[in-house]
Order: sequence, then structure tokens, then C-alpha cells
Amino acid sequence: MKTKVNHELDSLSDLISEIKKKSDEIGAIIIFIGIVRGKSQEGEQVLRLEYEAHETLAIKVLKNLVKEVISKHNIIDGIAEHRIGQVKVGEDIMYILVASKHRKEGFKALEELVDRIKREVPIWKKEVTEKRSYWVEERI
Repeated sequence: MKTKVNHELDSLSDLISEIKKKSDEIGAIIIFIGIVRGKSQEGEQVLRLEYEAHETLAIKVLKNLVKEVISKHNIIDGIAEHRIGQVKVGEDIMYILVASKHRKEGFKALEELVDRIKREVPIWKKEVTEKRSYWVEERI
């Protein structure tokens, strides 16, 4: 299990290699890549997103979430990384990787992790558009 909240994400290929080494029972690795969209939900042109976090608490909550989901869905391992700071349109924000014996439990675990990270981890998102900037409340 690995978690990270930082200005940079690790290399996705390195993370895949790392999680593959956890077990020879892995039959699926399911990956979520969060990316900054160029349009807001209101249709405005996005310039960038700005993320702030309570870093100590964010890492603690993130680790606990990954542990809970690993146990609940009986998956082999999980990795979750989230960026903070300024992130431009087209750049990656978050990587979540789930290694499981079978795809079914992997997909369930991945979906739960994405939703819970957006709801529960103390990371806040400000959207900066051509017209304005505002804090975004997550809508799942």
C-alpha cells in the first residue's frame, strides 16, 4: 500500500511496476487517472485548478481509506496519490491503482476509493477560469 499527497505524482509506469511486485496472485490492475478538464461544469474555460490540503491529516485519512477498501473488497494492494498546488489543464491530478485477483472486486474497490477520496480527504479544490475563481464543492 502506498499513499502520497504532494506537488508531484510518481511515474505511473513506476507505480504499475511497484504494485505488480506485491503478489503473483494479481489478475487485474485497475487504474484511475484524474485529469484537469478544460471546461467547468458551467461551461467556462478553465485555466487551472489549485489544490490545498491539510497535508498531515490528508495522508492519514488517505492511508486509512486505502486500508479499509483493501480489507472490505479483499483486494491485494492499492496505491493512491493526489497532487496539491497549481495543476494546469490536461495535467494529471490523481492516480489510484488497485491490484486484485479478479476484475470485479477491483472495479468495486476503485470506484469506492475515488468517491471516498473526493468526499473524505481534506483536500480542497479552487477552479480558476477566464472569468472568475471559486472553491468547488465535490458532487459525486
